[in-house]
Amino acid sequence: MSFRLAAYAVCIEEGRVLLARYVAPTGDMNWTLPGGRVEHAEDPFDAVVREVAEETGCVSVVERLLGVDSRVIPAAEARMGIEHQNVGIFYQVRITDGVLRPEANGETAESVWTSISDVAGLCRSSLVDVGLALARTLPATGHVSPVAVGGLIRH
Repeated sequence: MSFRLAAYAVCIEEGRVLLARYVAPTGDMNWTLPGGRVEHAEDPFDAVVREVAEETGCVSVVERLLGVDSRVIPAAEARMGIEHQNVGIFYQVRITDGVLRPEANGETAESVWTSISDVAGLCRSSLVDVGLALARTLPATGHVSPVAVGGLIRH
């Protein structure tokens, strides 16, 4: 089984959420939250700020920890064809400076502010739904029910 620890930013302003359009090497694309892998010896708190800057061009500050999501993706559904566990740490983040731009030499083609009401109609990562649920409910445990994939929702 492969394993990934990642940190994700949930940036919400005036009924909009900041989303990043991820384009895989295969050309497949979906919308996701800014964020990504926590590097060796990196604090997830620092990783989310770094990832926001890399993927969006913006400076951000972490306002609070929202929660943690752990999901196992079966081999048949995983990108590399082997069972994969992703542990995502979700932070409420505020953008403080910068102008949205594509990720330089990366897989984020663009970042946009999207009305939360429009998210349900987007082809998106399940991470978007997890992050929005955490931001909406602020569970004391930092845990929300798993999000089912299928239709417009992807791993």
